[in-house]
Amino acid sequence: MSRRASLDELQARFTRTAKQRKNSCEPAELLSGGAMPLDLPHSAAPAASKTPRSLKISMPRMRHHEPEQPAVSGSHGRADADQEPSPLPLRLRSRLNDLFFQIEKEFEAVCSENAALHKELELLQEKPDRETGDRCDDTDGAVKSKQKLMSHAAQKLKPAYKLKQQTSKIVSSFKAASVVCALVREYRGHKDGVWEVSAGRPGQHVVGTASADHTACVWSVDSGRCLLQYQGHEGSVNSVRFHPTRDLVLTGSGDQTAHVWQAAVNIDSGRAMSSEEEVDPSDMYDDMAAPAEGSNVLRTPILELTGHSGVVIAADWLAGAEQVVTASWDRTAQLFDVNTGESLNTLAGHDQELTHVSAHPSHKFVVTSSKDFTFRLWDFREPIPCVSVFQGHTDAVTSAVFSREDKVVSGSDDRSCKVWDLKNMRSPLATIRGDAAVNRLDVSSANVIAVPFDNRHIRLYDMNGQRLARLPRSNRLGHRRMVCSVAWSDDLSSGRPNLFSSGFDNTAIGWLITPPKDSKD
Repeated sequence: MSRRASLDELQARFTRTAKQRKNSCEPAELLSGGAMPLDLPHSAAPAASKTPRSLKISMPRMRHHEPEQPAVSGSHGRADADQEPSPLPLRLRSRLNDLFFQIEKEFEAVCSENAALHKELELLQEKPDRETGDRCDDTDGAVKSKQKLMSHAAQKLKPAYKLKQQTSKIVSSFKAASVVCALVREYRGHKDGVWEVSAGRPGQHVVGTASADHTACVWSVDSGRCLLQYQGHEGSVNSVRFHPTRDLVLTGSGDQTAHVWQAAVNIDSGRAMSSEEEVDPSDMYDDMAAPAEGSNVLRTPILELTGHSGVVIAADWLAGAEQVVTASWDRTAQLFDVNTGESLNTLAGHDQELTHVSAHPSHKFVVTSSKDFTFRLWDFREPIPCVSVFQGHTDAVTSAVFSREDKVVSGSDDRSCKVWDLKNMRSPLATIRGDAAVNRLDVSSANVIAVPFDNRHIRLYDMNGQRLARLPRSNRLGHRRMVCSVAWSDDLSSGRPNLFSSGFDNTAIGWLITPPKDSKD
């Protein structure tokens, strides 16, 4: 029987006994109170004007430890003999004495049983406390023993961990040296986010930026000074690309147009050349509106390309630079002739807005990206362009660019990059998984993929999807907001930045990426 049941049973027994004693005490109470009618003889009634002493019943308080008193009978006891004779009949007095004796015995039994019950209750209450204490002691002992075991195991693991570290160092010594990344220069002056950054042709030592503040800027790579600011657009400038052989820049804007403007700058003096000879220089250079002291402002384009009904989100030079291709939010891309400004072809087929366009550096291939989770490859080697659709992403494709090995690398909002072979568009050759949405990426001439993320990080990968490096970033180093775009430079001059990035912190950054020494051999 459980301890709880034992307590309940003892309490029930105590209650029953108390009730029984109460019922048995009622006759005595009635007698002591004088409420019980007695059938007395008539002859005794007149003589009972004063209550006789023999009728006063005194019951001494008995305790269970006191010795038992002799029973009072009707025929013995000198006290009774000394007292006045009782008017009660002998039979009635004997009956009353017997009743009082039984009541006394019952009270003694109740007191004894009550004391025993109290002792048993105390024992039962002390037992759970002892068991709880024992359990706590057992728990403490178990915890202590477990801690000892864990400390012993940790001591055993320490040598194993040291051995593992030494093994890792030995194994890593056989691997190729890591890529070294260093921040060289910051290009500040825009008043809003910088959507895209682009490097000038080799030997030019300039970098271009397109910003949401409706301007595009040309910067000196070495000094970080703004050489020229273009203010010809009426909307956000979303894209900027340098001509491969001439001092021209192509920009696409939210005003539904693309502009071609001249960016012949003297890096030493910082003065820009006019794109129209008849334009007054005082109208083209406005020092008050310049983002930096001594920079020049240009407002007039050489060529304005129109025809889209939506935002021009990106633009690029086709191979040979005689044509340009633009991508728009009107779900189409258009091919323009640079000499005449006429639209030669409209590339339709995407189900949603276009996000990016990129042209192959040496072949007349164009790849367009869209929010419909696909990107399309357009072949302009024939009069009628051939198109191939690449499917594999689960969210908007933010960019797709060509590599030197005729491969395409695509980035998406699904936090992945994929490497594709132009000859096999069914499945990617490699997949790079990131931790944030991917923005406009770029591939270097050495086939190194630079991937900008929404979480302010920039990582470098090879064409097999292996991570090579992560560009340093902290509160004082790197971008403080989303990285929108990256661009490699083909200028291999030592000490100059060869990777550029732009972000929504209104800043562009020049990085020096040094490949492993073994790769140079």
